[in-house]
Amino acid sequence: MTTGSLDLVVTSVRWEADDVISITFADPAGGDLPEWRPGAHLELVLPSGLVRQYSLCGSPGDRSEYRVAVLREANGRGGSRELHDTGLVGKRLKVDGPRNRFELVPSSRYVFIAGGIGITPILAMVRSLATSVPWSLHYGGRTHAGMAFTDELVAIGGDRITLSPQDKDGLLDVDAIVGGADESTAIYCCGPAPLLEAVQAACARLVPGASLHIERFSAASAVPKAPGDERTVEVELRRSGVTVEVGRESSILDAIREVVPGAPYSCTEGYCGSCEVTVLEGTPDHRDDILTTEERETGRTMFPCVSRALSERLVLDI
Repeated sequence: MTTGSLDLVVTSVRWEADDVISITFADPAGGDLPEWRPGAHLELVLPSGLVRQYSLCGSPGDRSEYRVAVLREANGRGGSRELHDTGLVGKRLKVDGPRNRFELVPSSRYVFIAGGIGITPILAMVRSLATSVPWSLHYGGRTHAGMAFTDELVAIGGDRITLSPQDKDGLLDVDAIVGGADESTAIYCCGPAPLLEAVQAACARLVPGASLHIERFSAASAVPKAPGDERTVEVELRRSGVTVEVGRESSILDAIREVVPGAPYSCTEGYCGSCEVTVLEGTPDHRDDILTTEERETGRTMFPCVSRALSERLVLDI
C-alpha cells in the first residue's frame, strides 16, 4: 500500500535498547492514519531536509499512530544522529508512505531471522500472525542490551522466540535455522549484509525451493559492473517534456534531478526504493537490491540511482 505525503506530529520518543529509540507519530487533528501492512516503511523528511526510511514496527491494527525505530549509527550519513539528537516531541514532520516492498505473503509456516535493527519490520509481522500459523523467530544482536523490543517479542511469541546476543551465544547458526525449513516455509530475513548473504547461501544449499524474502538496510556488499555502465543513454522524461543524455560518469537519477529537483531519492545505492520510476519505453539494466526476478523481467519500473539501460533510449514517466 502506498499513500501520499502526510504532516504528522511526534507524540513520543523512548529508548528501546542501547542506541535505539522509537519515535511515535500521530495525526495532529487526531484522525485515523492510512492503513498499512507488516513490512511497510515510512519515508521521513528530517528537520534538516534529509530523507530517510524506517520500517513501521507498531501494530498494523492501530490506526491512531505510527511507530518506527532508529539505531544511532556513528559512522552513518547523519540521519540517525539527527533524529537521536533533536528534541522531536511536539514537532511536525513530513512523512511519505506507508510503502511496502517487504510484504508478508500467505504461507502455512514462517521462519523469521533478524539481526540488530532488522527486527523492526519483523516485529510487526510476528504480531500480525500471533498464533494463526506456525512460526519461529531467531533474533541476533551484538549484546542483549542492544537488542530492541525483546520484552514485546517474548510477550507475543513466548518460546517461538530465540534471542541470541553475540557476546553470549555467538552468531546465529544460520545453517541450522534454514535447515529446519522446507519448501512450504516462507523465510523472512532482515539485518546486516553478512547475515542476509549467509541466509541466501544457506537457502541455496539446503532448501533451494524455499520462499526467501529479504530486506536490506544497506547496499549489497559486492556488485559487479553492469553492462549498461559503459554507454551514454538517452533518457526522455515524458511528463517533463525533456530529453537528456546521461554519460557513464553520471547516474540517471542525477540527470532527472537536474530537470526535476524535487524528484524523490534517499539511499542512492539501490536498496531503499525512494527513487522508483515507471518505464514507458526501453529496457532497463536493473542494478537495485529490491526488484524480484519477475519484476525485472517486466521492465515496467526501475530505480535510477543505480540502474542504467540495455537499450539506447529510455522513456520514463516523470
